[in-house]
Amino acid sequence: MHSTNLLLEEPIRMASILEPSKPTFFPAMTKIVGTLGPKSRSVEIISSCLESGMSVARFDFSWGDAEFHQETLENLRTAVKKSKKLCAVMLDTGGPELQVVNKSEHPISLQVDSLVVLTPDQDKEATPNLLPINFSGLSKSVKKGDTIFIGQYLFTGSETTSVWLEVTEVKGEDVVCLIKNSATLAGPLYTLHVSQIRIELPTLTDKDKKVISSWAVRNKIDILSLSYTRNAEDVRHAREFLSKLGDLNQTQIFAKIENVEGMGNFDEILAEADGIILSRGNLGIDLPPEKVFLFQKAAVHRCNMAGKPAVVTRVVDSMTDNLRPTRAEATDVANAVLDGSDAILLGAETLRGLYPVETISTVGKICAEAEKVYNQDVYFKRAVKCVGEPMTHLESIASSAVRAAIKVKASVIICFTSSGRAARLLAKYRPPMPVLSVVIPRLQTNQLRWTFSGAFQARQSLIVRGIFPILADPRHPAESTNATDESILKVALDHGKTAGVIKPHDRVVVFQKVGDSSVVKIIELEN
Repeated sequence: MHSTNLLLEEPIRMASILEPSKPTFFPAMTKIVGTLGPKSRSVEIISSCLESGMSVARFDFSWGDAEFHQETLENLRTAVKKSKKLCAVMLDTGGPELQVVNKSEHPISLQVDSLVVLTPDQDKEATPNLLPINFSGLSKSVKKGDTIFIGQYLFTGSETTSVWLEVTEVKGEDVVCLIKNSATLAGPLYTLHVSQIRIELPTLTDKDKKVISSWAVRNKIDILSLSYTRNAEDVRHAREFLSKLGDLNQTQIFAKIENVEGMGNFDEILAEADGIILSRGNLGIDLPPEKVFLFQKAAVHRCNMAGKPAVVTRVVDSMTDNLRPTRAEATDVANAVLDGSDAILLGAETLRGLYPVETISTVGKICAEAEKVYNQDVYFKRAVKCVGEPMTHLESIASSAVRAAIKVKASVIICFTSSGRAARLLAKYRPPMPVLSVVIPRLQTNQLRWTFSGAFQARQSLIVRGIFPILADPRHPAESTNATDESILKVALDHGKTAGVIKPHDRVVVFQKVGDSSVVKIIELEN
C-alpha cells in the first residue's frame, strides 16, 4: 500500500505556538472513543468524559460480564441526559482472543531466562512455571522459535507488566517457552498474542454471538467493533448475523485490523466494512516497529479516499498512570490527525486509567491544534483526483459544497440527511468548518408497528471527523415555506448560534435535497 505525505499548512508563525488555545463548544473535529470500565463508569465521571469530548462509548466484552456492562450503560444514559451530549455505543467483541487464566488473581513473577509452560488445562493454578490458557489448539499452531507475547488486559508495552516468550519445545498440548524479560503479571486475565500465526478460531465466536443476541439487541448498539477481522467474509458473516436481529440491521460494523492476515486483505475488508479500527497494540507485535507507521499512513489514506471512518488506537498509554502524555505520545496523536484519522480510540487509558477525564481532554486539545495546520487544500485535490470522473451526482454536489464553504469562508455547513450518507460525503472532503448534520426521521414499518428512523444514523455520525448531528423533529418541514420559526433550518441555525459556531453576519452553506435534486445554498446571516 502506498500513500504520499500530507504537508502542514505554511507558514506557521512561531509566536502563534505560544498563544493559549481558545476553548470551543466542539473541542475538536476529530472524535474520541472512550472505553468505559472500572475507573470510568460512574455517572459523574462519564458526564465529565462527555463534556471533555468523548462522543463514542466503547464496551469491551473481552472482559467483564453483561451485568457489569449493563450497569455502566445505564449510567451512560443518565450522563447523556444530564450533560445533553449525544453519545454512540460501540460493542467490541472478544473475538478469537487467547487469554492466560489466573483464577487466584495473585501476581505472577516471571524471571528472564527461565522456562514456563503454557497449558490448555484451566483447572491448574497459574504459577511462575505454569500458565493455563483458554485454547487447546496452541500446540498445533506454533513451532520452535515462534514469539508469544503476554500482557494484562491490553498490551502496555511496558517490560514490567508484559512479557515476551520464545517457543523452545512443544509437548503434546503443552508449549514450553523461554522467558525473554522479567515481568510481573497482576490480575485475573492476560491477553496472549502469537506473532504472525493464524489461530484456527472463528472471528465471531459463539460467546460473541450470545452477547450480541442478548446485550446488543436489548441496547440497540450503534457500532459493532469486529475484533481480529481477517478477511471480507468475516464482515459479511457478522452483517448477516446482525440482519436477523431486529434493529441491529442498522448497526454499523467496524473491522478491527489486528494482524498480518487482516493487513493482507485490507482492501477487501475496507470495501465491505463501514469503518476501520487500526489496533496498533497487536499490529505493533505482528509488525516490525519501523513498519507500523507505514501501515497506519497507508491504511488511513485508503479509508479517507473511500469515505469511511478510520480509527487509531494506542496513542497515550502512559496516561493510564500519569497526568501528562510523553512528548512522543503527544506528537503521535497529532500525526494521527494529520494522517487523516477520524477518531482516536482510548483503551486502557480510560478503562482502568487513573485520569480518564484528563486523558480525553488532553487528546482533544492535541487534536484541535493539529487540525489548525491540516492542509485541507492538498487533501481536497487528492480526494477529487482519486474519485475521478465522472463523479456521482451526490459526490459532485458534496465536494462542490465543501469548496464553496471554503471560498466564502463559511462558519458552518448545514446538511439535511435521512441516511447520513450526504453528511459522510461532505466529511470525506474534510471541510475546515463543522458540518451540522440535521437527520430527518423517516416513518418506517416492519408490518407490525410504525417507527421513526434517524436515531441510529445521528449517533453513528459521532465517530466521523467534523460531523455534529442533530436529530430533527419529524413534524417540522425540511425548509420553511412560510417563514415560520418552526423550520428545521432555523432550528439548526439556532443550535449553531447556541454552540457559538455561528455569529451575526456569518455565511452558512446549506446542502439539501429538494425533490430529486441536490441543492447547495449560501446564506448570509443578519443580526
